[in-house]
Amino acid sequence: MTTRTVLFLCTGNSCRSQLAEAIVNARLGDEWEAVSAGTHPSGYVHPNAIRVLKEIGVEHQGRSKNADEFRTVPFDLVVTVCDSAAEECPVTPSAVAQRVTFTSITAMSPSDFSAMSFWRSRRW
Repeated sequence: MTTRTVLFLCTGNSCRSQLAEAIVNARLGDEWEAVSAGTHPSGYVHPNAIRVLKEIGVEHQGRSKNADEFRTVPFDLVVTVCDSAAEECPVTPSAVAQRVTFTSITAMSPSDFSAMSFWRSRRW
């Protein structure tokens, strides 16, 4: 079976796209190879992203990556997870583009229980 490739794209590549990359690789790794990137990468993966992934048994170190690293990669699918990235999306000609918008969660306090509930809801 041929492994398909997917790029999850957002602005900062610290949360939403990192969650998607980690979950797809952990749960669908036989069929899909996922990477994530940001149009304006933050330079870090948010600790709450790592935390909620660990809660479901997904280990992810992650690295905040720039979308420019993947401009020449022929992805099967490019998923933008925020409106800003969708406007700047460097879709490769062979890829199918899918736009899914999730509310940003990086500004929430790590100790705020309601914020953690919101983070958990973004794990899909």
